[in-house]
Amino acid sequence: MKTSLWLLSLALAACATAPDSTTQAPATASSMPTSTITLARYHWQLRDAVDADNQRLDALFGKTGRPPLQLDFSNGQLSVRHACNAIGGGYRIVDDHLVTTALLQTMMACSDATLMQRESAIKAMLQGRPTLILSLAGDTPLLTLAAAGGRTFTFVGQPTAEAHYDGPGATMFMEVAPQTVPCPHPPLPDRTCLQVRERHYDANGLRAGEPGPWHPLPQDIEGYAHQSGVRNVLRVKRYTLKRPPAGAPSSAYVLDMVVESETVKTPDAKQR
Repeated sequence: MKTSLWLLSLALAACATAPDSTTQAPATASSMPTSTITLARYHWQLRDAVDADNQRLDALFGKTGRPPLQLDFSNGQLSVRHACNAIGGGYRIVDDHLVTTALLQTMMACSDATLMQRESAIKAMLQGRPTLILSLAGDTPLLTLAAAGGRTFTFVGQPTAEAHYDGPGATMFMEVAPQTVPCPHPPLPDRTCLQVRERHYDANGLRAGEPGPWHPLPQDIEGYAHQSGVRNVLRVKRYTLKRPPAGAPSSAYVLDMVVESETVKTPDAKQR
């Protein structure tokens, strides 16, 4: 089975609008400036959701260990992750309200009730011009979206890779082979590495040029969990580490999105 989210990513990029970086009232001890710069520094993960009667919406959380519903803001674009479909569109902040453009999404059908509940709930919230509030709980940034009907979603901020590594990363595409291989000079006995090669795409999302050579990757890709027997093409960000420890890699790789995913029937299937 083979899937692709690349076309949605291109569509969202084409719809990009210039960010509104106007900062609202000065921050107090318990608040943060409401600006697109502040929003873009974090991955916003759903921590709490209540209805108009202050009853928790448990259906949006599901089983323990499931990644929480997540919002990301970048270059005037808003994206939703960990719902049934990937969702995104342009956004602005107008008089402390979050105003989105028409939202685009992939068209998968999900049997998971939690993912379906998340999708319908977050779309209704985003399309309803909710009040947007940024605040601090100690050192933890919080984003609150409050709908006119009384529903309130609270998200906790996790620093983005750009914030963590103090600078922008270089975008590249990396194909991951379905099976791991022995690591060269492994720090741990019996450790295996991902086998990867670089891929190239044109502005229309079509493969371009020849892929690079296969080689073991003796480090992790942050945010990526490999499944044996599955070949993936990933869009990743590569960050140069300013002061890596002695003997450690000089770069960090962070997953941006899975472009292709294909289950390979047998471990001996030839790599293309």
